[in-house]
Amino acid sequence: MAQFAVICLDIKDGLARRMAVREAHLAYTRTLPPGFIRMAGPFLDEAGEMCGSLFIFEAPDRAAIEAYLAKDPYVTGGVFASVEVRPWRVTLPWS
Repeated sequence: MAQFAVICLDIKDGLARRMAVREAHLAYTRTLPPGFIRMAGPFLDEAGEMCGSLFIFEAPDRAAIEAYLAKDPYVTGGVFASVEVRPWRVTLPWS
């Protein structure tokens, strides 16, 4: 399995749109196989408001990540101005 970091930045003034689809996004993540999303959470702006997302995925390939993103309510709901998928590898913490 490969690991990927997905860096998503919200549209300008996108908090209302994010909040409108947040529950659907969270419900969608709960339908995924255990371990597919290893870690995830929002980026915060200076005021502490959500303004983007970081996901760490473990998947067989990039196509699996792109298939996930194609159905994520944050993507289909137009929350993100940009989405960057990058191969990634855990280095710390060491086990």
